[in-house]
Amino acid sequence: MDSNDSDPAAPRPVIGLPTYVEQARFSTWDTRCAVLQHDYIHMVDRAGGIPVLLPPVGEPRPELIDRLDGLVLTGGADIDPARYGARLTDAALGYTRADRDESEFGLFTLARAAGVPILAVCRGLQLVNVALGGTLIQHLPDAVGHEGHSGGSGSFDVNEVLTEPGTQLAALAGPRLEAHCHHHQAIDDLAPGLVVSARSGDGSIEAAELPGEPFLIGVQWHPEANRADDRLMRALVAAAAAYRRARVG
Repeated sequence: MDSNDSDPAAPRPVIGLPTYVEQARFSTWDTRCAVLQHDYIHMVDRAGGIPVLLPPVGEPRPELIDRLDGLVLTGGADIDPARYGARLTDAALGYTRADRDESEFGLFTLARAAGVPILAVCRGLQLVNVALGGTLIQHLPDAVGHEGHSGGSGSFDVNEVLTEPGTQLAALAGPRLEAHCHHHQAIDDLAPGLVVSARSGDGSIEAAELPGEPFLIGVQWHPEANRADDRLMRALVAAAAAYRRARVG
């Protein structure tokens, strides 16, 4: 049952998904493309939303937000350490993408100001934390002594995370859940206003949320990788549908 089944005639909410710009090969082409893993698109569709891809094109224009009912800040490249007042301190820092940083920090600011419901995934959670004044651990294995969050090349580690009682995430997912992880960074200093809503067994922050917002939850794992559990996306789509009704009604 999708999030609009109570009113089948209601328009599905439009969910924005920022993309990568990468060199890609398909058919007879080898060219720069705006791309995103299809699992994100499928997850939004399963949950009752309309997925719309948002390639980085510089500072986003405010009218873009008028066309969105919800936003998923997708995973991807490491945040430039200069964004949180740091320098590169670890040779393991992955690739960065200045075009995504410029576009998505601006997109987050505009969406939050408009009250657009936001689900932040992996890099997205890190972006939210940095945008609100927090910092990041540049290479998590150095801090926790293992590679259990990193996954292999193109794969995920499945870890149990424990939610914090009383948080919105705990209400959605219960006390514990399986998290498909592929990250080598994590929140270090938590931004003012954010609250931790889940941790892994080693104490690493695996989710955070902003109380008082209509819907702003960030998770360090990849919910799109687990087709058996769409609860987070269905919650976002439900919030986006309510936002749309309030905005047009």
